[in-house]
Order: sequence, then C-alpha cells, then structure tokens
Amino acid sequence: MVVRQHGRSGGVVAVAAVLAVVTVTGGCSVNEGVGSDGSSADRDPGLANAQGHLGGGQAQPDRSGTPAERGGPSASAPGDGDGPSGAVSDRGPGIAAADAVRSAADALLAARSARARTSMETATGGTRVTLHGEGRYDFARGMGRLTVTLPEDLAGAEEHRPVVELLAPGALYMKNRGAGVPADKWVRIDTSTLADGNLVTGGATDPLTAAELLRGAGEVIYLGEKVFEGGAVRHFRGSTDLSRAARVARPAARPALAAAAKGFARDRVAFDVYLDDEGRMRKVRHRFTFANGDGTVTVTSITVLDGFGLPVAVRLPAERDIYAGRIRG
Repeated sequence: MVVRQHGRSGGVVAVAAVLAVVTVTGGCSVNEGVGSDGSSADRDPGLANAQGHLGGGQAQPDRSGTPAERGGPSASAPGDGDGPSGAVSDRGPGIAAADAVRSAADALLAARSARARTSMETATGGTRVTLHGEGRYDFARGMGRLTVTLPEDLAGAEEHRPVVELLAPGALYMKNRGAGVPADKWVRIDTSTLADGNLVTGGATDPLTAAELLRGAGEVIYLGEKVFEGGAVRHFRGSTDLSRAARVARPAARPALAAAAKGFARDRVAFDVYLDDEGRMRKVRHRFTFANGDGTVTVTSITVLDGFGLPVAVRLPAERDIYAGRIRG
C-alpha cells in the first residue's frame, strides 16, 4: 500500500515501521508493570540499560487496574508513602500533590535542557515489544533530537537501522525511515494532523509534551520518596485528562494534545511520575489507550531525564532535504 506522509491517518501509517505495534489487529493486553512501590521500574530506562531490549517475552495480563487508573477513589490505592494509608491526598497539607505534578513542565522550562532516554512498550501476537530512544532535548526551544531503535525481531535490515528523529513545535522529522525514502532525506510530519498528536506514533513521546500532558492531572496520590539513579525523588501516581491538558498547556503543545484528545479511545491517561527536589520530572510513565479495529491497544511510554542544563544542538533540515514523495506503507 502507498500512502502520503502528510495525511491525518497517513502520518500514522508512514511511521508504522518504527512503531510496528500501531498496525496490529485485534485486542492486545500489556503488562502495565507498575507495582505500588514502582518496582517494575527496574526494567525501565534509567534503572536498567536504556538500550536493553524487552522484546521476545510473552505478553502478561493487564494489571493496570489501580484505582487512579480506573478513575476510582485515590484513597484506596496502595502506596508506600509516609501517611497512615501510604498515600497523601492532593488536598493534604504542604505542597499539593496535583499542583506539584502540574508544575513539572514549568520546572523543566527553568532547567532549559536535559539528556533524554525513552522506551515505548506494548504487546503484539503474544510478544512484548519495546522500542528505545536516547538523545537530548531543549525545553526552552521545544526542540530535541532522539535516536529510536526498533527490536531486531520485528523488522528487516532496512527498518532496523536506528531512526533519527528531530522534535520541533508542531513537527516531527525522521531520517532512516526506510519504506522507499532515500537514505539522505528526511520525512516531515505535521503532528497536529496525527490522530495521537505524536504521543506514540514516532516510537517516543516528545519529552516536553509528556510534561505538558501532566498539566491536566486531576486525581493524584503521593507514594513517598524513592532513590532514583543515586538521588531522592518523589513518586506520584494519578491520571490526567487529555482535553484539560490541551486547554491549559503552553500554546506550542496545545495542537498535539488537542489532536490526541480526539484520537484516543480514552480521554484519561494514567501516569506515574518521579520529581526531584527542584520539581523537575526525572521519570514519567504514561499509559495510552487507542482504538484498533474492534478492540483497543495500550501503549506504555516512559521518559527518563537527567543531565539538566547540557548543551543541545538541533538544526532542522533544509526544505531541499525533506522527502516530498510517497512512502510505501
């Protein structure tokens, strides 16, 4: 099949070789893998080798049914915080949990830049599939560069070449795309035309968009302090509303979030986020659900940030270097 890379649905198909699981048929379940103490993070980037692959294993039952993810009362959610119930309500004393989470994007803007590692996981055909990415991101400019790797067992030689992605406000640029795109050309996609706003299409969630999405957080519980990569972080769990986030996010992030609010099967997105003592997002795990044929697919996206303040060099390709032809789907 041949598709144009700029169409609303065509954009998703155009990058399906990167996130192969977007094109699977039938319902899938994915192990959300988030225990009350965040112990599953041992397999995530930052707590394990960011380039390690989880592909090839058997898909596990969906264990995403925490109260926060189902929309139930947060007080009954398991936790390991300091309070008697193991969770501190966002209406408790001190800094409100929800306010701390909603302010994560502002803290990243103040930090200006960071090193980013990403992973995106789902299940297809009984096999867990994970894509990994790494690079740097300039929060002040809303631009970054990531290299995304597809597991070897899901792609041929051409598609398995790491895909270089340039992230910019309203746009995603991809190189080594394959599918008939010349090796020296970039594919440009308008992220506002994608049904998911590029939250999952490119195989990695834009780090700033991941933080802006948290501005829509409503029900949030505090699960206590953890040690992450040698430093103390505060663990929060809750759900965020895509439509609300699209309304209150910074202007550059609104079009993508508004597209996602229309395209996902559920408006509510469950998350676990870990903030340092400056309120900066060190790690976030989002669980997205979108329609796929007669069923739904859940994709777990993880972003890990460190090296705040590092220099970031991102130069967008010239118009002559952007592929204007068709992409083989």
